[in-house]
Amino acid sequence: SGQVRENEGSAKEHLRTRSRRGWRERLCRGLQADGESLMNKIRTALVAGVFAATASLGFPSANAAGDAVHPPEHHWSFSGLFGTYDRAALRRGFEVYKGVCAGCHGLRLVAYRNLMDIGFTEDEVKAIAAEVDVPAEPNEDGEIEDRPGIPADKFKSPFANENAARAGNNGALPPDLSLIIKARHNGANYLNALLTGYKDAPVDKKVPDGMYYNTYFPGQLIAMAPPLSDEGVDYADKTKATVKQQAEDVVTFLTWAAQPELEERKRTGIKVILFLLLLTGLLYVVKRRIWADVH
Repeated sequence: SGQVRENEGSAKEHLRTRSRRGWRERLCRGLQADGESLMNKIRTALVAGVFAATASLGFPSANAAGDAVHPPEHHWSFSGLFGTYDRAALRRGFEVYKGVCAGCHGLRLVAYRNLMDIGFTEDEVKAIAAEVDVPAEPNEDGEIEDRPGIPADKFKSPFANENAARAGNNGALPPDLSLIIKARHNGANYLNALLTGYKDAPVDKKVPDGMYYNTYFPGQLIAMAPPLSDEGVDYADKTKATVKQQAEDVVTFLTWAAQPELEERKRTGIKVILFLLLLTGLLYVVKRRIWADVH
């Protein structure tokens, strides 16, 4: 009977040992599965983050252009992951805006001092601002007089109000250009195509008085007369001022006006992508080390 009890004890101990071993194996398998699931989720999140960061480097714009001929793609210095603004083009673009666009279109969200960010010196900015008169603070009698502009002032609008703008443009309201690149789908390409898209209307297309035919404007009829002409501005750097050159330069300038943070955003995005790639590698190595014994 002693032998039987000893055998029964051995059997029970064997069962307990198997039970503990099975429990540990199930726990390890569960932890391994949870760990692999967690790593898959982390990898998915990191990949999504990389794509989101890359997408954020592009040009956000609203679909405000309507139905029109799709503008041709143009290679811009600021396009792509590593694109930057061409400083010379920015200065020329300001010259085009000042000499051509400023007569009808405002730039109310940009201050004169912001021009120092694209290469203008402080003295140049002061001289540019002083060329315009802006309303001063009310004097002791409550009257508002004009004063020369200063770098802290925003670009002066060409019209005092919307009614004055319409009255001076046959009822059409010239849009402010501060965010025009964002306000139009495929903004840079669209605006470049619009500025160079004035053509003679087809024989079967009737163009009313005061309207102009433009291939890329929705409906092909636009109230704005062709704004650019060859040698329409005299570039300070002696670049030949063709219509194509002026269009490219002013589009570059208006893109900067709408997205002055573009270069910094791209630099930050690249740093984020590199960090996520490094973090992914480190997490993979840690995972392999933690589960080395299980594998």
